[in-house]
Amino acid sequence: MNRRLAALANAHGVSTWYEDWRHRRVEVAPETVVGVLGLLGVDATSPTAIADALAAARAVDRNALPETVVLTHGGTRALPGPGVVTLEDGGRRAVDRELPADLPLGWHRLACADREVTLVVVPPRLPVAPRAWGWMLQLYALTSERSWGMGDLGDLADFTGWAGATGAGLVLLNPLHAVGPAHPVATSPYSPASRRFVNPLYLRVSDTAAYRAADPATRAVVDALRPDRGPLIDYDEVWAAKRHALELLHPYAEPVDLAADPALASFATWCALAERHGNDWRAWPAELHHPDAPAVAEQRRHLADRVAFHAWLQRLCDEQLDAVTAAARSAGMPVGVVHDLAVGIDPGGADGWQLADVLAQGVRVGAPPDDFNQLGQDWGLAAWRPDRLAATGYAAYRDMLRRALRHAGGLRVDHVAGLWRLWWVPPGGGAAQGTYVRYDAEAMLGILALEAHRAGAVVIGEDLGTVQPAVTRGLRARNMLGSTVLWFARDDDGDFVPPARWPRNALATISTHDLPTAPGFLTGEQVRVRDELKLLSTDTAVERARAAADRERLLGMLRAENLLPEPTLQLPTVTVASGGAEQRTDAGATAAPDDGEVVVAMHAALAASPTRLLGVSLYDVLGEVRQPNMPGTVDEYPNWRLPLPATVAQICEDPRVTRIVDLLSAARPRPADPTPPSR
Repeated sequence: MNRRLAALANAHGVSTWYEDWRHRRVEVAPETVVGVLGLLGVDATSPTAIADALAAARAVDRNALPETVVLTHGGTRALPGPGVVTLEDGGRRAVDRELPADLPLGWHRLACADREVTLVVVPPRLPVAPRAWGWMLQLYALTSERSWGMGDLGDLADFTGWAGATGAGLVLLNPLHAVGPAHPVATSPYSPASRRFVNPLYLRVSDTAAYRAADPATRAVVDALRPDRGPLIDYDEVWAAKRHALELLHPYAEPVDLAADPALASFATWCALAERHGNDWRAWPAELHHPDAPAVAEQRRHLADRVAFHAWLQRLCDEQLDAVTAAARSAGMPVGVVHDLAVGIDPGGADGWQLADVLAQGVRVGAPPDDFNQLGQDWGLAAWRPDRLAATGYAAYRDMLRRALRHAGGLRVDHVAGLWRLWWVPPGGGAAQGTYVRYDAEAMLGILALEAHRAGAVVIGEDLGTVQPAVTRGLRARNMLGSTVLWFARDDDGDFVPPARWPRNALATISTHDLPTAPGFLTGEQVRVRDELKLLSTDTAVERARAAADRERLLGMLRAENLLPEPTLQLPTVTVASGGAEQRTDAGATAAPDDGEVVVAMHAALAASPTRLLGVSLYDVLGEVRQPNMPGTVDEYPNWRLPLPATVAQICEDPRVTRIVDLLSAARPRPADPTPPSR
């Protein structure tokens, strides 16, 4: 790596090397560094350009105020001179060469040294999360007699009320982020068109005021559109039916004041344009590529009815999410509904269109090679530009968090290490041909803490895999929780760690949506299906042996912790097989434990851990061997389309569910009169 290029990269937060999952130093190719610098608006394509850019970087006054000042409440910060702080409530305070420790939390403005910048005062930490257990739910998979082919917000309200009444303290959802309105409908909740708005696929049509106000004939037509529940969720069928039904009901709705929410008006405009031109704005006519373009304003007027329709859908989502929140509060849940924040967005979606000025155009977010993904990962997602976030006072990041927290008792942040650094893949490069770009973690984490504090929400960071120690320390310091998964809770020899040694500051679960379910793990389903899909990099027999050894290691840990009985010796028996032949079972053989009992023992391991929050998957409890998502596949596997094998009503009556509820409620009893956090 050229010394000047390395210095320039370091000045802009671009890594020239990184440590891989085996703790080996990996040098980044110079062409990758040049490409990523270009995405940050820095020309490094020639020695002269590098010299000029490096001189400009070194000319920046390191003592000058940054474009956004983030101050932890209770701390102070030196200033280059006297100044004035304009508080968010309109008050003004003079400051003399130092920001004082008693400034209130919030978003303020600081005028100092002939500059005016954003000043954010953030809490040092969040309140300690309560000790509670709850359900992890892929909402689309939850169905009932009233939902239309997939789970909806009515199902969620019903399930949440039941869960709270039976002792659960939280319900953790998959992301409910909006996707594009045109067909085909995106299935992955982790590649959204927008993280600020909600997917109207989750609406319950019959729970709207417009449905209740409609005449009987219209309601009959709407009711007839309801699709049946199939073996797999058909998002296109559901959306076509719901969109038609909601269009019939729209004339009965109260209009939405678009002027009161410019961001909503812009999102609804994108939806109306996407219906006409497709879900990727980059393929639209050039005159429509910017939200403020005259052609967009003209189209907004021309498509006023469709803009109003999509804005109304978002209002309905807000109303039905309010009902879910009310159900959690009424049931006394100490946490409530925890929403999931995806790590990024589809660059061709609504946020990519509306927030283009703070996104790195052309970048693809992913992960470097590791033991499980030896070619690296390219998630195809857009990324914030750290320099543009700071220059704009982190307004887009703040607004996204606020909308995500509007109906949340908690927020799970997918790939939380991305608040510190993200793997950027420049155009034309493969997934392994990227590098890390640094973010201002104090700003990203502090703003998250401020908005969560104001919402009264807990924060859970998904910090699985290879993460820097700074991530774990940063989460712990602010009373944000990490993630502990039974499958990964192992020592250096690969043995499962007893639950008593799991970290306290975490959400503990058996598995995740990207890993085998508990029944699937016990039966080796992950080997069978990966072999069928040609996803194994080693011999199938080797993988089967490894899976069997992992099962025995798990059983050994559960027995050592007295969570599973020791195997019993069988007495010799003689049975008569078909045809009259005798079969003999020799003495000394051990009886294999019943898989259902092992699943219960796994949940007992969760209950025995000191972790503050416990998450239980219905897939595990109901005996589903198929995992919700199979990494490395697109259409080869029914990702995100597997319904649960039971309806809401059946789940509430299932003895397997009752057994787990009793187990966890005994281990994590709720306070007699829990006080939910303020909203």
